Amino acid sequence: MLDLYTRSWQGIPLGGNEYVISADEKTSIQARCRCHPTLAPRAGPSRAGEPHLRPRRRPGLSRPAYDVHRARVFDRTEPRTGIAPFMNLVAQVVSQEPYASAKRVFWIVGNGSSPRGQKAADRLTSAFPNAVMVHTPVHASWLNQVEISFSVVQYKVVSPNGFPDLTQVGDRLRAFEDRYNATAQPFPWKFTTSDLNDLLARLDRPTTDHQEQSSGRPGT
Repeated sequence: MLDLYTRSWQGIPLGGNEYVISADEKTSIQARCRCHPTLAPRAGPSRAGEPHLRPRRRPGLSRPAYDVHRARVFDRTEPRTGIAPFMNLVAQVVSQEPYASAKRVFWIVGNGSSPRGQKAADRLTSAFPNAVMVHTPVHASWLNQVEISFSVVQYKVVSPNGFPDLTQVGDRLRAFEDRYNATAQPFPWKFTTSDLNDLLARLDRPTTDHQEQSSGRPGT
């Protein structure tokens, strides 16, 4: 996965017609409409628990995809998670150029229920022959660059959350997508395969000083 970020796969550089997509789902993006209109600001301290501040949730989630090297985001809203919503996202991306005629499109995904395991990878390739699924390590979703776009969306698109339905959430996300794709640059990713190897080497290194201190012997 880290090699893909530096445009190589199994030791071979990627070609100009090969692309890397990061994808995941952000379940915290929901439509929350207020039971009563928001009141105008007033003097004095605010009071927690006022009726007009109680949100009424509408279930839904954002399922984005992010082109790592072209800095393009593709977003869609779905009422629930599952295999079909994930495949809908893939179809949305690979149905357009340059992905439709690409040699390979690598999909970096997490280990959620819909893209988990070899069965999901086989399903993806069966439906889209030029698609290759690559899973992040378990408990390492932070290595998926789409997680960075989650932060951007959270603070610039859906905060504060006051949408009456999922349609308005989708409209806001699409408007952001158009604006973002017109000016965005790739994220300055710095954690490379070499950094990972260094980290693993440090974790495997015997803790000599700690062992000596525990046994009462002075360190060297």
